[in-house]
Amino acid sequence: MADITRRFGWRHLRSAPTTHIRHHKRGRLVHDGLGLSFWYRSLSAALSEVPVDDRELAMAFHARTSDFQDVAVQATVTYRISDPAEAAARLDFSVDPDTGSWRGAPLEQIATLLTETAQQHTLAVLARTPLAAALVDGVASVRGSVTAGLAAEPRLPATGIEVVAVRVVAIRPEAEVERALRTPAREQIQQEADRATYERRAVAVERERAIAENELASQIELARREEQLIDQRGTNARREAEEKAAADGIRTETEAARKVRLARADAEAARETGAARAEVQAAWLRVHDEAGPGTLHALAATRLAENLPRIESITLSPDVLTGLLAKLGRPEGGSGE
Repeated sequence: MADITRRFGWRHLRSAPTTHIRHHKRGRLVHDGLGLSFWYRSLSAALSEVPVDDRELAMAFHARTSDFQDVAVQATVTYRISDPAEAAARLDFSVDPDTGSWRGAPLEQIATLLTETAQQHTLAVLARTPLAAALVDGVASVRGSVTAGLAAEPRLPATGIEVVAVRVVAIRPEAEVERALRTPAREQIQQEADRATYERRAVAVERERAIAENELASQIELARREEQLIDQRGTNARREAEEKAAADGIRTETEAARKVRLARADAEAARETGAARAEVQAAWLRVHDEAGPGTLHALAATRLAENLPRIESITLSPDVLTGLLAKLGRPEGGSGE
């Protein structure tokens, strides 16, 4: 909307760069262009303000498919007023010279024209299309039909309107129908999920079986190795016993041989010792046999004296001394110590 100010009975209009202003005075076009700014008198001025920027028109309407299913269509049409003079001549873009607001509703008229034209071509396309095809390929078909229909509509260029773009946002069925259509897909997805779950469980069971088999194989291998270990221990124990028995036999034989040698040596020594003692005894006997009685008596006394306890003194009677001296062959004498 243009900015209008008052000064001393005059009005000053200042418009935006995207607004086309047409100023008529007494039926004559005085100002015509974009982004104008000028003074005027309100009583003699006729002003029109035509926006020339791109505008988005969102629309939503219902249509029926060939199988009598109701669908909701959401679309957006981008348009612009390419010929402001034509638009101002066909539609009421006049503004109040005192306030700058539109006297009518020209943009609503344009919106109605575009919406009804787009709806007409959308209904024509969807009426020949079943619901499944409309949901799959309907967006492209409706967009192409609406674009072609708006381009061929004669009222639009006659009104100075140019369609820039057409976008179809969505084509949706009723809620119950949409839920019904989703059911097979959901069931299939659920089946896929169940199959994936079963496959995962099967894989888990297979892995558990493989783990159990590996554990069993490990236990069997351990048992086999333990059996080998027991056998080896028995063999080692047997070999150790045999070696010990052989060593004990050798040691026993060695000890017996040593004892035999010792016994033989002892016997030989005993024989030699006996022989030597016999020779000594024989020599002793020979000596005693050759010696006289007196000598033998003296030797006996000497041996007896060696074995008697120590005697400090002895007193002999004359009779005993006489007998001893007689035996010793000495002359008789008196008593003595």
